[in-house]
Amino acid sequence: MSADTSLAALLARVVAGDQNALRAIYMQQSTRLFGVAMAILRDRTAAADVLQEAFLRIWNRAGQFDPMRGDASVWIASIVRYAALDAVRARGREVVTDNPTLGDAVLEPEAFAQLAQSEDTKRLHHCLDHLPPPHRVGIMLAFVHGLSHPEVAARMDQPLGTVKSWIRRGLLSLRECLS
Repeated sequence: MSADTSLAALLARVVAGDQNALRAIYMQQSTRLFGVAMAILRDRTAAADVLQEAFLRIWNRAGQFDPMRGDASVWIASIVRYAALDAVRARGREVVTDNPTLGDAVLEPEAFAQLAQSEDTKRLHHCLDHLPPPHRVGIMLAFVHGLSHPEVAARMDQPLGTVKSWIRRGLLSLRECLS
């Protein structure tokens, strides 16, 4: 029996409420899955929390796994990946730093004006303005507003594959323009 067949069988037992099956999945996969969470979060405590959350999701959603659609190991890893991405979004744009005084000083409005007038910001705006509108909107929704690709597709009322292509092409054009 291959490892993935074994995982699929364990998931089937989880559907039936077998806690030992979930424990077996954890014993087989936790090291690899912790690595997936660490790669996204770069924080051991947050990665451990995400791993716990992911295993709760696996317990609750094991019935959604369809072996005809893919490997059990990929399905489990995607749950961890999405849980880690959810954690990143929940943290917002938090920046971890050792500087205890960071954030103590209030940024004055002119600091924002200076940032808006910086040469890098001007170049970025110039490059964004020269993108086709669907590419620009997709990039802005994904990277400024933090929407996932499916959320961008829903907001733009376009197929997911089309939106992913627009964003990818737009990013390639931005890279070329900014270099």
